[in-house]
Amino acid sequence: MSKHLKRLDAPRSWGVSRKVSSWVTKPRPGAHPIEASVPMMIVMRDMLELCDNSREVKYLLGTREIMVDGRVITDHKFPIGFMDIVTVKKTGESYRMLLDAHSKFKLTLVAPEEAKSKLVRIEDKKTVSGGKVQLNLHDGRNILLDNNQYSTGDVLKIELPTQKILKSLQLAEGKLALLIGGSHPGELVTIKSFEMKRGSAQNLVLFKEGFATVREHVFVVGDKSPEIKLLEVSAV
Repeated sequence: MSKHLKRLDAPRSWGVSRKVSSWVTKPRPGAHPIEASVPMMIVMRDMLELCDNSREVKYLLGTREIMVDGRVITDHKFPIGFMDIVTVKKTGESYRMLLDAHSKFKLTLVAPEEAKSKLVRIEDKKTVSGGKVQLNLHDGRNILLDNNQYSTGDVLKIELPTQKILKSLQLAEGKLALLIGGSHPGELVTIKSFEMKRGSAQNLVLFKEGFATVREHVFVVGDKSPEIKLLEVSAV
């Protein structure tokens, strides 16, 4: 597998200019796949505009001033994905990575208190030795529990960086969800019902807004109101 990536081949979700130069930083393998993450270099230089070039990015990372989900990050290729929290210690500002209506990654400034937690979706789970249940989350985390009390598709609000579970949000009727794929990315919708499909077809989630999508595009964010600050919707 190549360690290099041309700008023309970069995922559209990055939103980088295509003809500025030939190459762009390729994220390292990690918690998020390449199409679902942005390398730290682009986040700092192009999105936050903290630096003008790669040399400055590497220098700033070397000062241990940048954290992701409460952990200091020094790798300029570190992959940052959906719901990750990026914190600049010197300024005290924190940002959450979200998707906009064009399926492009955007950072939104969050309050210091909100930066102490994040939402993670349960992708699958399994029983491990000792009878414990391992939850595999969308950002590559694993949480071990004594009881099998959550379902695949549910979203957990966890404390950073301890991973302590603060709240659970069920994938159920009446819940608020943020769409992270399909024809309506970035939209906040209310779950109406579920449509189970036979065979290999994916199950559908129907919304009160009058359309449906597959379950993997649905990310629950709250009961009556969102647990997090969302991107501001443009009036254009």
